[in-house]
This record gives sequence, C-alpha cells and structure tokens, in this order.
Amino acid sequence: MPLDLPTAQNSASVLETFARVRGDSEALAKPLSPEDCMIQSMEAASPAKWHLAHTSWFFETFILVPNAKDYSPFHPDFGYLFNSYYNQIGEMHQRGKRGMLSRPSLQDVLSYRSFVNDALIRLVEDADEKTFAAIEPLILLGCSHEQQHQELLLTDLQHGLFQNAMKPAIYKDAREGEGGGAPLKWREMEGGVCNIGWNGDGFAFDNEQPRHKVYLHPFELANRPVTNGEFIEFIEDGGYQAPVHWLSDAWEVINQDLWTAPLYWRKSETDNKWYRYSLFGEVEIDPHAPVCHVSSYEAAAYASWIGARLPTEFEWEAAASLFPLEGRFLKGGAPFLPKPASNPENDDRLLQLFGDVWEWTASPYVAYPGFAVPPGAVGEYNGKFMSGQMVLKGGSCATPEGHIRVSYRNFFPPEARWQFSGFRLARDCN
Repeated sequence: MPLDLPTAQNSASVLETFARVRGDSEALAKPLSPEDCMIQSMEAASPAKWHLAHTSWFFETFILVPNAKDYSPFHPDFGYLFNSYYNQIGEMHQRGKRGMLSRPSLQDVLSYRSFVNDALIRLVEDADEKTFAAIEPLILLGCSHEQQHQELLLTDLQHGLFQNAMKPAIYKDAREGEGGGAPLKWREMEGGVCNIGWNGDGFAFDNEQPRHKVYLHPFELANRPVTNGEFIEFIEDGGYQAPVHWLSDAWEVINQDLWTAPLYWRKSETDNKWYRYSLFGEVEIDPHAPVCHVSSYEAAAYASWIGARLPTEFEWEAAASLFPLEGRFLKGGAPFLPKPASNPENDDRLLQLFGDVWEWTASPYVAYPGFAVPPGAVGEYNGKFMSGQMVLKGGSCATPEGHIRVSYRNFFPPEARWQFSGFRLARDCN
C-alpha cells in the first residue's frame, strides 16, 4: 500500500492531502450527537470535540501563527484549552477535565476547523518556494498527527459509550472480506544482522529514526495473531487466576481492577456465549477473529500460559518487511471490526501483520541509537514519552489507511487496553 502522505511535491498535492485528512475527521464525527462529543470516561481518553479542536490547534500553533502574515488566532482562549502536552507553548487545561468543556460548543469547534482550514489553504497558495519548503514538513506532520487522533477519537468514544447501559451503536459495520480463520502455524526466521527503522523519502515520525542495525537470533513467529477462541481457552483454564503467568505489576493490576476477560467482554448467563461492546453495538464474539482490547500484561500472560513469548519490535519489523503492507484499516470515516484471517491451504505467509489489531511487542519504547529530539516545542511530540511504555506495531482497523509503515512505532503503557490492541506469539528456535 503506498503511503498517502506525499512529500517534496507541489502545493496542490499537499492541499489535497490536507483536505482529505480534515474531511475524514469530520466524517467520523458526523454520526455523533453534541452529547456524544463531550464524553470523557477516564483521564487517558479525550472527548471527540476536543480531538477535533486540538488537531486544528496544532495547525494553527505550529504553522499559521509563525508563518501566516496578519493571522489572528480564532479565539484567545483556545490556545490554553486545546494544547495537549506542549509545555514550551505554555499552560494548558487539565487533561482529566476536558469532558467539562461544555463551551465552546461543537458548532463553535467546527467553525474553528473551517477557519483554520481556510487560513492554511491561503498560506499555501500564497507561499513562495522558500516558505512552502519550510511549512510542507509541518503540514504533513499535522496531517499524520490528525490521523492519529482519528483513531483516538474512535477508541476514546468507544470507552465512553461502553459506560452507557443502552450499548448504543454509532456506526454501521461494513463486513466485506470475511475470513473463515486460519490454523496456527509457525514460520522460522533466520535472524542475523537486520536493518531497523525508517529508510525512505516520505514522511516518518522522529521516533522511527535513525535507521540502524540489530542482531537477531533465529526465532519463530506465529502466522497470525492470537484469536478470540484461543484466548477464551486461556480464560476458561483459569488464566486470570494463575499468578505464575503474570508479571508482578500485572498481577497487582488485574486483582485491583478485577480483570477476568479482555475489555468490553461479557459472558451471557442466558446462552453461555461471549459478547463484546463495539461502536456497532454489542456483538457476539467471533472465535476466529483476532483477540482485541487486551493489555501488554494480558498478552504476556497468555504467551506464558501457552509456552511462548511476545516478539521484540525488531523481530516483528524484520519479519513484516518481507510482506506487502496490506490490511484492514480505517477508510474515509468508515470504521471496521477486526476480522478473521483468511488463508489458502499450504500458504506460508504471515497474516494480518497490518491492520485489524495493533500487536504488542516485548520491547520497551526507548530511543534508537543516535536519536535526537528535534528543536522547539514540536520536539515534544514523541521523545519525552520514552519511559514506561511498550511498543506496538502494525496498525489496526481504526488506523487510517496509508498511515502505517513497517517502521511505525506506536506506544502505550503496559496496562492500557482501550486501544485496538492484540498480539501474536513468538518463540526461540531450538
């Protein structure tokens, strides 16, 4: 799949990308009521309205204010309300209280988006060659940043609506591409010296760089992610009650928060079937689809139970680089559910490396050798989070199409599970 974010191209191409990304965000929000857009169910999540405003704040703060002559911000308070964590920019509204912002209204936020859109288009159209060369990388960063927030809008919204006993359905599920499931197989990887990190001419985040070499011992990688049905076996075998499989911190979390299954799951006492809440309402769990909404802790516990382990991010990337970047992603404001793998008989491919579910790895999120934080406030984007997080790879069904690269590094705390996160197994070669 080609990367959708162009670079070193003309202004028309950049504006086309900008318009598409901005339109996709509003398409995701279109089915939502103003009340839906205010929900904040936990500090780690943000209201949909805030996501729509913050992504506009990003373009305004880092591109329009420094570069557009006579530009005046849309509202004097928005810089405070919609800053996320850029301390060099100034003070910001408390993260855990974003759901208290009944004002500005949703309509005001949409007007803000329109105002920023018009100003950026004028800036690009009027820019000379030197100015365009300076702002183009920031526009592409802003577009990729907004795509990240499109996924966050969906995951945060799902967590918020899960608190509602009505279990509302927001979107219609497009179910094309159903698969019947694929048997678990192992593919041996030779290991050796591998190149890791971004090595291309297009856009990439700073945390994917610099490209460097790592040595990998021979290993085996499962041909697909762990499925719901397989994870149910772990549950029914008492996996959540067996401390031998859990890290110390994990055991404390699952007992404190009373985890007995992945997030959004419940077992019906009426028909003895498993169900989970989704943005399409409550759905029966497909045993062949990848398990989703599990933490790194749960992934590692399952791997221990089955006698395997999680791959490192380097093992995952080395293996994934051998296959096309194809998968089930978010398309133009139309979300999906993770679906079963479909595998022709005797096929030795690695399936669902991209899309469907993010895959937890065993790697902590740390800097690559030679990494340097970019200067200025924009340098706060990734580098300052390189502590206490684990790396996920591959994207999910809520990740915008064209957003992912083999080198892409997502990261969340090991206890996080409201993202579309799953995992596949690895093991050492004997």
